[in-house]
Formats: sequence, structure tokens, C-alpha cells
Amino acid sequence: MASPLSSSIFSPNFTHLFQNKAFFRNHLPLRSPIYATLTRIASKKNASMELTKRPTAPSILSTHLESTVKQFQSLMAVIIIFTEIASPIPLYGLQDLSISPAEAVLYSPETKTLPRTGELALRRAIPANTNMKTIQDSLEDISYLLRIPQRKPFGTMEGNVKKALKIATDEKASILASIPAELKEEGSVLYTSLVDGKGGLQKLLRYIKDKDPDKVSVCLASTLDTIAQLELLQAPGLSFLLPQQYLKYPRLTGRGIVEFTVEKVDGSAFSPESAGEAKSTAKIQVVIDGFSAPLTAGNFAKLVVDGAYDGMKLTCANQAILSDSEVGKTTGYSVPLEIKPAGQFEPLYRTTLSIQDGELPVLPLSVYGAVAMAHSDVSDENSSPSQFFFYLYDKRNSGLGGLSFDEGQFSVFGYTTVGRDILPQIKTGDIVRSAKLVEGQDRLILPPQDN
Repeated sequence: MASPLSSSIFSPNFTHLFQNKAFFRNHLPLRSPIYATLTRIASKKNASMELTKRPTAPSILSTHLESTVKQFQSLMAVIIIFTEIASPIPLYGLQDLSISPAEAVLYSPETKTLPRTGELALRRAIPANTNMKTIQDSLEDISYLLRIPQRKPFGTMEGNVKKALKIATDEKASILASIPAELKEEGSVLYTSLVDGKGGLQKLLRYIKDKDPDKVSVCLASTLDTIAQLELLQAPGLSFLLPQQYLKYPRLTGRGIVEFTVEKVDGSAFSPESAGEAKSTAKIQVVIDGFSAPLTAGNFAKLVVDGAYDGMKLTCANQAILSDSEVGKTTGYSVPLEIKPAGQFEPLYRTTLSIQDGELPVLPLSVYGAVAMAHSDVSDENSSPSQFFFYLYDKRNSGLGGLSFDEGQFSVFGYTTVGRDILPQIKTGDIVRSAKLVEGQDRLILPPQDN
């Protein structure tokens, strides 16, 4: 894909960058070969321009220098285009170029808040109490702060935890009131663990005051896990009504877990993640999310319960592991493409997202181990009745901002949470020995004709 810069690099507004060493120094690494080349060329050009200003310079030299300047401009154009395409970091300082807002967003999407792990995406997808979401957001900020090298901003982290702790204590009644009566006891235990438990907010605050980033990281993960469990208790079903025309489809009104047993048939074995015996079979668990994709997850769960994927062959393609396209054709539904945009109350149907306009999904494809449905053979507005794929996201093959080039084009309905290390070991011809819905069958609602 051509860079949008290619249509604008010869704008008169671009020429001021040719002599701007500060621009290159500030926005390219000092040891970068591109920076070194640009600095060397820019120095030659500046010297050339000074010579051309001298009245005693021979005309042949002036002609040669004009040619050099033109060659430099062409080389600069090529270098800038190459850098824009090859680098995952956008080139700043080009705001005055004549690039349309849509193109600028396409090549520099605002993806800072896009979840980069399946666990984070699944946690954000839970429609829970607003106080719990505020606590969650405050703690997730600490995850970003921990990535800062060298001196960690422990003062900011401490402020985040104190904010979360204040909300948790001040709004205890509201938090517990959001939990159904039959789950209140479990909710009270989790609430106590969140505030005062071994992996709770008080302990997290102490580790931050001790400035121990390793303990902070471990305790933070435990705290966020407790928050997710509380939020799941607060969300016993869908937070929106499905359109009437889609009530004929199976639907999942919450979370489910599918366990795959994958087998190698060529005599080889899967390498264990840690010390252990290599085996010809391996387990993979996928959490499927009906909160954001109830129809897609529901149809998939029904196929699993029906045994449609038992004995299914797998095919490895570029960055994906695909199931057999023939499986379940007589039992699956041609479900409409279903994608829930971030910040929206309910999913969109038969509509892809416009990433270049800033639309991002709640369940992004740009996560290693994302699970999505292939498109229907008939129309991209529908998902396949049964063919799904594991997405092997690789940021080296993605666009700027780390987005997959197919982001917002497929119905993502879950993530691999156990066995991610198994995925790259799967080869074409391996089979799914069995697929089981080990959790969530009580949340699978079938239309009347399937009961």
C-alpha cells in the first residue's frame, strides 16, 4: 500500500524539512542509519546552497549544484516514504502537509488504549458497575506505568491505588447491590479479597510504597483478576436487547470456555511449555465472549456441543490456523457479521469498522490467539456458518499503531487463554481430537426449534 505521504512530499511546505536537522535529531534515533544518512546529505546540501549564493561560482558548478539539490529532494522523498511504511512509529512534525484527516488516522491510528492481550480485552468487555470500571481503569493505568524503564513513577501509581481504594470503600454498597441476590455471598468474599486480601489493594499500595516493581506487577495482576470476577457477578446476562430478526439464532448470554484437544497425526509431538514429557496431543482453552458477540459465540458454542469440530482437520495459513470449511455446514447458521465498537452499547451487524476514522473494536483481532469466524462464501456481510480461525498476530506484519491490516473486518468472539504456546506448533494436517464446552452451557440459549 502506498503511503499517503507520496502524494504530498513535493508540496512547497515540505521543503523546510530539508534543512531542519533538529527534526531528524528529535524524531529519529541518533544511531539510526537513516538519521546518519539524512544528516550527511543535509550537510552537503547546505554547503551546496551556500556555494550557489556566491556570485563568483562558475555557472557549470551552479548547474551541478541545482542538479544535486533536485537529486537530494528525490532521495528525501524515497527515504521518508520508506520510513513511513517500514517503521511502526509515525513521523511527527508533518502536520502542515496536505494530508487529509482520514489518511492521517489510517497511518497513525490512536491505539494507545487498544487491549494488547486477550485477558485485558475480555476484562474490558464485561458490562459491569460503573464504580468497578473506574477502579479497573485506574489500576490498568499502572500496567502502562510499569513499562517505563529505569525510574518508575511510583508516586503516580500510589495516587491511582488510593483513588481505587477510596471508590471501593465509599461505594461498597453500590458495588455489592449490583450483584444478584443468589451471588451476594460470593460477591462479599471477592470484595473483601479486593480490598484486604493477599493480592488486594492494601497490599498493592504497600508494594508501591516499597518501590518493588516485581511485587507490584504480581499483585496488580491478582487484583485485576479479582476485579474481573466481581464484574462477572455483576453481569449475569446481556446488557442490550438483540434485534428481533436475530432471535432465531443461538446466542450466548455471557462467557463460556471451550477446551480443544489437538493431536498430531504425523508421528511428531508437541513440546511442553516447561519440564515435562512431549506428547502427540495438547490442550488449548478459549474463552468465548457473548457480552460483545452473542450470536457468533452462541453459534460456535452450539456447534461445539453438537460435536461438529471433533476430528476436524486444521490448516495453517499466513498468520492463522483455520478449521475445515466443510464442518457443520448442515447444522451451523450463517450468522451476520457481528462487531461491537469500543464505546458503543451494542454490536453492529453486517458492517465492518472504519479503522481509518478511529473506530476500534471491543474485541480486537490484533491480539495473539484471537479467535474469529471466517467470512461466508456468499457475502462478507455474514460470517461462515462454522469455519473459524486462530489468529497468530505478529506486530512485524501489522500497520502503524500495531493494528492488523484486517482489524475490524471479522467477528472476533474470544481469545486463547491456555495453550498459546501450542498454537505456533500446530501444522497443516493436525486435527482437533475433541472440542468441549467446559463452562457456559447454562448461558447458551437455543431458539425454540432447537430445544
